[in-house]
Amino acid sequence: MSSFEWWQLLLLTGAGFISGFLNILAGGGSLLTLPMLIFIGLPPIEANGTNRIGVAVQNIIGVRSFSKSGVLSWRLAIMCSLPAIVGACIGAYLAVDIDPAMFRQILAAVMILMVIVTAIDPVKRYGAKLTAPNPKANWLMLLGFFFIGIYGGFIQAGIGFLILIVTTLAGLDLVRGNVLKVVVILIFTIPAVVIFAWHGQVNWYIGVLLACGNAAGAAVAAPMAVKKGHAWIRRVVTLAIILCALKLFLW
Repeated sequence: MSSFEWWQLLLLTGAGFISGFLNILAGGGSLLTLPMLIFIGLPPIEANGTNRIGVAVQNIIGVRSFSKSGVLSWRLAIMCSLPAIVGACIGAYLAVDIDPAMFRQILAAVMILMVIVTAIDPVKRYGAKLTAPNPKANWLMLLGFFFIGIYGGFIQAGIGFLILIVTTLAGLDLVRGNVLKVVVILIFTIPAVVIFAWHGQVNWYIGVLLACGNAAGAAVAAPMAVKKGHAWIRRVVTLAIILCALKLFLW
């Protein structure tokens, strides 16, 4: 505990708040918190494991709020979660054994890629063309969630964007896709946390502190319908992602 300055912990809590807010509304919050954990001094693999604590807590808050909305299909959520759990276990086992320097480079590349994905905004582009779910695409969606699980278990950052792309292409509207995203991430994050913790790659003190910020951000975001604030924050986050990615590349 003593190795962290008070301002670092305050900055981390603030990043957790923004992360929880963004992840419930769309995604990309871990693109802030994961490099932030590394910058305050956690080893990259431990930061990767610790970040999952906040992710799990914020999605518990989100599921609780969304379960009252009437758009949550538990049957579909469980169906998509099963392949995602298998994938997440594979991804987490890969992550705990990776070279830390290589992980930093992968994270930086992922951050730049997610900036590009956000700029292209495929969810908005294709979502406007879809008017009803496509049952024939269910098996493709399940396959997609398996690979999403591998990615989520490995690095987590930007997973929300990928899930919304898959659910949109499967014919779900953005509201239902977003709710499904929150539930599936919560479910597959739990075994991933267990694997990281089993390998000693979770800092529980920092994780709980981060989770407090995540929970507060999620509590604010879940009932929100106003998009102006989210759009403004997303621009700030995009700039922060670029700066953090450059720092990781030059580390």
